[in-house]
Amino acid sequence: MKHLEIEMKTLLSEEEYNRLQAQFLEVTPVTQKNYYLDTPDFYLRQHKIVMRIRTFENSAELTIKIPQAVGNMEYNQAISLEGANHCLKECKLPQGMILDELLSRGISPSDWTVLGCLTTIRYEKETPIGLMALDQSHYFDIVDYELELEVEDGKQGSLDFQEFLQVNEIHYKKAPSKLVRFIENMKKY
Repeated sequence: MKHLEIEMKTLLSEEEYNRLQAQFLEVTPVTQKNYYLDTPDFYLRQHKIVMRIRTFENSAELTIKIPQAVGNMEYNQAISLEGANHCLKECKLPQGMILDELLSRGISPSDWTVLGCLTTIRYEKETPIGLMALDQSHYFDIVDYELELEVEDGKQGSLDFQEFLQVNEIHYKKAPSKLVRFIENMKKY
């Protein structure tokens, strides 16, 4: 599956996160483990490409995100949990759309390394302004909080997101991607 991802996001304080949780009471949280992959010399990161294997309780997916003029083109390939564990252990990608996309860009299919794991507890629901996700992420000895809004229209989405933050008394804090936060903190450990 391939789609254009346009998202707005902000980091949250623990207090802001706890307040927003009241709006997600009907949502069952999902725990996802994000394993980030790159070459030992960070080739993907240098080209602003994100590759991860995300595991859930009974399934997994391999994803790459490639920057576009607006948003990221996101490629998702479903894989079994067993397949995901094999990929992580062997540092080899399965056949399919992701490998084909990387090869079409001249990126070697081997020489991957697993940078580590970031675990997210996600509350996600469809709202009138877009798909909203409230995340609590754990990596190293860090816990951080984030609100994401995935939208179809970047301009309208930005206005809606700003209004939502204002109404809910949330102070916008720039949220680098989870991968960037993970790598910045990886260097400290």
